[in-house]
Order: sequence, then C-alpha cells, then structure tokens
Amino acid sequence: MTVTAQLDRDITPKGDDYDLVRRTIERISLDYQAQPSLEDIASDLGVAPGRLQKTFSRWAGLTPKAFLQAVTLDHARRLLGQEGLPLLDASYELGLSGPGRLHDLFVTHEAMSPGDFKTGGAGLAIRYGFHPSPFGTAVIMATERGLCGLAFADPGEEQAALEDMTKRWPGARFAQDQAMTAPYVGRIFSPGQWRADQPLRIVMIGTDFQVRVWEALLRIPLGAASTYQDVARAIGKPSASRAVGAAVGRNPISFVVPCHRALGKSGALTGYHWGITRKRAMLGWETGCVQSGI
Repeated sequence: MTVTAQLDRDITPKGDDYDLVRRTIERISLDYQAQPSLEDIASDLGVAPGRLQKTFSRWAGLTPKAFLQAVTLDHARRLLGQEGLPLLDASYELGLSGPGRLHDLFVTHEAMSPGDFKTGGAGLAIRYGFHPSPFGTAVIMATERGLCGLAFADPGEEQAALEDMTKRWPGARFAQDQAMTAPYVGRIFSPGQWRADQPLRIVMIGTDFQVRVWEALLRIPLGAASTYQDVARAIGKPSASRAVGAAVGRNPISFVVPCHRALGKSGALTGYHWGITRKRAMLGWETGCVQSGI
C-alpha cells in the first residue's frame, strides 16, 4: 500500500468514511478522463473538499489527486505501450491538455549487463560535473547512453560525494565534463521540462536484484511514497524487505530513481544516503509540485 510522507495511518472506521472512500475511488477510476478536481469530486459526492481530502488520504495512503495521477499513468502506459497510440492522441484520450501534462519525468531506462557490473564498469566512459540544484550541489554522471549517476553534496563535500560514486564502478574511466552534464540539470530539476515526448534516458548499473528494486521505485508516483515492504511485494519478494532496503540505499541515480520515496515499515522517514534533511526537502518539494498541478 502506498503512503504519503506525513500520513496518519489510523484507519478506524468513522461514520460513513468507508463508503466515501469507496465512492471516491469509483468516481476517479470511471471518470479519470475528465481529470476532475478535488472540488468537483467533493461536490458530486456531497461532502466538503477538506473532509474528502483528509478522509481519503487517511484511508488510501495518498491524496485523491495523487490517486488520479496514478490511474492516469496506468492508462498512459497502456495507450503508449500496448496499444501504440501516438503521444498527442494518448494525451487527449487521457483527458490531458497535451503531451506536456503527462505525469512526472517519464523516465526511460535500460540496465547494463550483469557482466558490466561485475567487472566494475570496465571500459565504460563516464563524464561527470558539479551543478547547483534545489538540494545542494548535484554530482551528475552520464555515459553516451544516458544518465547513470546523481549524488548530492553540501559545500565542501563535493569531492567526497564524487569519490563515493566513482568507487561503485572502479573499472570505469571518469572525466569531468561540465558541458556534457549541464543539460541534465534542467531536465531533472525543472518540471517544465518533464516531457513524455522527450523522456529522460537513464542507465542503471547494478545487480539484477538492485535493478528490479530501482525499477519498482520508478513506479512510485510523484507526491507519494511506499514502504520497503511494499517494494519487496512489488518485485515478488515479500520477505526481502531488508535486502530491498540495502538496494534502495545503493541507488546511484538519486531523486530521478526516487529512493527518497521509500519509507520504513511504519511509514516513518528512514535514513537516506545523502542525508535525512535532504530527503525531507525532496518530499516537500514534490508535494509542492503536486499541489501546483504539475
């Protein structure tokens, strides 16, 4: 079950709460193409928007808007993938104003072969650069095939963050290239550049298990979060929560592969490789994006 970062997990029935949540899910699932607002849904169901928001979030683990986004994303993947619908047609079929509204980064990814990982990335050429970001200095790393690393550093800790990343692939060749890595900054941190027709290409370099965990993280919607146990279930390993936690901690493409959306069993914020304060900032920033309609 998906949970938000600051969620009250008490789901004790109160009056007609269950019926309200059931009808909200039904309304969104059947009418997602209209992209109804919270106020529209509340009016149709005869309740105050504030009550609907609070009740649905407490029960379902995410806001009505986040649930709508998740439903829309599911249909987007079906239309664009299985049915091969053109991007613009898919956008309007989903009730969106155009391709730019398709949700989140729309990351497209590939994974290096297990052999490449086992050899420490031998022969792989990786360019890196240091760039300002909303969460401190971003250490961006990329191959000719796409983004392969994203780390964060406080002032004076840039080299330590770089060393943390380079030791993951000791066989690779590293070279600083600010010009090559600079375009990634806008693609990652400027929501206006999150476009489905120009997906951000990333390259995952890890074990098979790690890659499966990172792929599961990519499916957590913007503005929401999941527990390690949820992720373990999602990859078909329900008893592997601890191993999932370790894989989450080894994610080399922070923020883009949203390991910050992974929470402890109780829904509490757990450790984050680049600092718990930064994790809180990321979740807050994303909540702001959702509330502003991105």
